[in-house]
Amino acid sequence: MSKVINDIHTAFDGLENGMTVLAGGFGLCGIPEHAIEAIRTKGTKALTVVSNNCGVDDFGLGRLLEKKQIDKMISSYVGENKIFEQQLINGE
Repeated sequence: MSKVINDIHTAFDGLENGMTVLAGGFGLCGIPEHAIEAIRTKGTKALTVVSNNCGVDDFGLGRLLEKKQIDKMISSYVGENKIFEQQLINGE
């Protein structure tokens, strides 16, 4: 059995609604941007995401917030993401 995955979308075949995702990086540096886009494209919802922050409005994890794919965000910094700030204020 080969452990090599040749397509990023295949890497997320097992990702289901309600799962927890851990994302590295700081701000927009070192983030898994292609993985985030693959999750966005797949449309997985009700995710709990653990990361230092939630990117910005139109990049990084902010792209998942924009589509309301994140139900719970565990982070230490709200940062410059206005969508994150507004959803936090609204109790979303």
